[in-house]
Amino acid sequence: MRLNRREFAAMSLSALMLTIDALAETAAPLSPPAATSVDPINLVDPELRPILEQIPPLDLGMDNLQAVRSAQFPPALPAPAIQPTDRYILGGEGNPRLRVVVLDPAPQRPDKPAILHIHGGGLVVGKPEVAITELQQLSAELGALVVSVDYRLAPEHPFPAGLNDAYAALEWLHGSAAELGINPQRIAVMGESAGAGLAAAVSLRARDRGELPIRFQLLRYPMLDDRTALLTPPAHVGRFIWNWQSNAFGWTSVLGHKPVMDSAPAEAVPARAADLGGLPPTWIGVGTLDLVAQEAMSFAARLMEAGVPVEMSVVPGAYHGFDAMVPQARISADFIVGWKSALRRALSSD
Repeated sequence: MRLNRREFAAMSLSALMLTIDALAETAAPLSPPAATSVDPINLVDPELRPILEQIPPLDLGMDNLQAVRSAQFPPALPAPAIQPTDRYILGGEGNPRLRVVVLDPAPQRPDKPAILHIHGGGLVVGKPEVAITELQQLSAELGALVVSVDYRLAPEHPFPAGLNDAYAALEWLHGSAAELGINPQRIAVMGESAGAGLAAAVSLRARDRGELPIRFQLLRYPMLDDRTALLTPPAHVGRFIWNWQSNAFGWTSVLGHKPVMDSAPAEAVPARAADLGGLPPTWIGVGTLDLVAQEAMSFAARLMEAGVPVEMSVVPGAYHGFDAMVPQARISADFIVGWKSALRRALSSD
C-alpha cells in the first residue's frame, strides 16, 4: 500500500480507530456522542471539508494495526533539500539500537540550534518519515539541526518504552553536541498529537531530573490526558480524524490497561503531573473540533498558573491534524506561520 503525504497524514491520524470492538473488554466503557441538531460538517472550515469526503472513517485496532503500519511513506524531498540521515544510538532500557533521523542544514557550522521531533500516531503507529518533508523544510528555514526519534510503539511496547526512547534521544543530543555542532542551551522539543504528548513528558522528566536543559516545547494538538477517553464528547468534537474510540485504544495500548479516572502514571500522562512549574516556555495549538482541544486548553491554563510562559492558538473550525492534511488552507497557513515563528524566536541566539 503506497500513500502520498496527505493520504498518509490522514491515515496516521484517523486510522487509529476501527477495532475498538476487539479491545472492548479491555477498554473503558464508552457510549456514542450525544446527538446534536447541528451537522458537524457545517462547523468545519470550508477549506478543510473536501478532503474529509475522500477519507472513509477508519478505526484502528488489533485486526488492522499491522496493515496500517505497513503503509509506505512518501519519499523525502530530493536535493538540494536537506537530506535525512539515519543514526543508531543507545535507546531506553531494553532498546540497544534506537534509530534517529538527523537533518543537518550546515554540518560544518557550530553553535546551531537543535530540535528533537517526536512523531504522532496515537502511540501505536508512525515513524519519523511521516513528517520528513515538513522537517526538511523546517531545518532549512530555521538553520536548525533536527532529530526525529523512531521510538518503540504500543501495544507491543507499553509505557515507559516510548518515553524512554524519546528521552534517550534528548540525552544523545546533549552528549553529542560538539560532534553535531549544536548549542546544548538551544534545544527545543516538539511533536504533534501523541508525539506532542511525549514531548511534554520528556520536558517533565528533564525538569524532574535536572540534567538536560530544554529551551522550548512546541505542542501541536497534543494528546496529554488519558481521562479524555473516559468522557463522552459533544457530537461535533472529535468527529473527524481522531475520535474518542481511537483515543481509548491508544491510551489502553500504552498504559497496558483501560484508563481509569482515579490514577495513571504521571510520567505516562502529562496532564496528571501534579506540578507544571519549571517547564520550558511553551507553544500549544489545537482546533476547536479536535477531541484533544479541552485537554490542550486545560494544560495551557495550568502552565500559566504555574508561571510558565505559554502561547496558545485555538483555531475555529479545525479538526485534528488539519494543518498537515490541508496545509494550503488559509487557517492552516496562519497556524503554521504561528508555530514556526514561535520556534524561531525561541531558538534565536541570546
